[in-house]
Amino acid sequence: MSLKGKTAIITGSTSGIGLGIAESFAAEGMNIVLNGFGDLKEIEKIMADLKKKGASGVSYNPADLTNAQAASAMVEKACEEFKSVDVLVNNAGIQHTAPIEEFPPEKWDLILSLMLTAPYHLIRTALPVMKKNKWGRIINIASVHGLVASPFKSAYVSAKHGLNGLTKVVALEAANTGVTCNAICPGWVLTPLVEKQVQDMAKKDGTDFDKAKEKLLSEKQPQIEFTTPSDIGALALYLCSDAARNVTGTQMPIDGGWTSR
Repeated sequence: MSLKGKTAIITGSTSGIGLGIAESFAAEGMNIVLNGFGDLKEIEKIMADLKKKGASGVSYNPADLTNAQAASAMVEKACEEFKSVDVLVNNAGIQHTAPIEEFPPEKWDLILSLMLTAPYHLIRTALPVMKKNKWGRIINIASVHGLVASPFKSAYVSAKHGLNGLTKVVALEAANTGVTCNAICPGWVLTPLVEKQVQDMAKKDGTDFDKAKEKLLSEKQPQIEFTTPSDIGALALYLCSDAARNVTGTQMPIDGGWTSR
């Protein structure tokens, strides 16, 4: 099945995992709706690069997803511009770490709003369009922290567990409509932020990047290798394919064996 001309909204897609997914979709000739923060000139360059990679059309929506009306309006605008929304990727996220008794309530509210409530608003707006078209793919970028926990990440872990629960409910409700809903659960992903984290660790320990990488990954992952944004893009493409038409309600780890322990 060709994805050419189908329209995908990808939140948090101006860098990292979201951009990796956007690049994979662009290569299939899809329309891409970018969302996220960043320098406007850099975002314009990203849009031009996606067109060069094969995207049929590219637009950028700077919607603040913690605003329910703005989240829903992003779906509506995409429908106006590209006539449909066929794929929704809920990827936008932030992190804050602290012991729960010290965890700032405003950070809790922000993380849950962006990473759980926003996907709800986007899904409830996009799902009727997909059902009408008798085809759609909802892909929630969860985390291994949607399956297991780590200390000091109460809001992040709660949001990701909730997102996996939402994935299951949407899959059940959308059964036999042509719409599937799945979650991808990455472990360590080599984004620019994580790369800097490894570089800082190497500098602090007086070692090199590879040794710092091994130290970081071996704490959780049996396989000492980063997942890349393009790896996640490839998995997202599979979930959009006809081969995955009967794959729904799943939580797919791509975590180097983290959750096998």
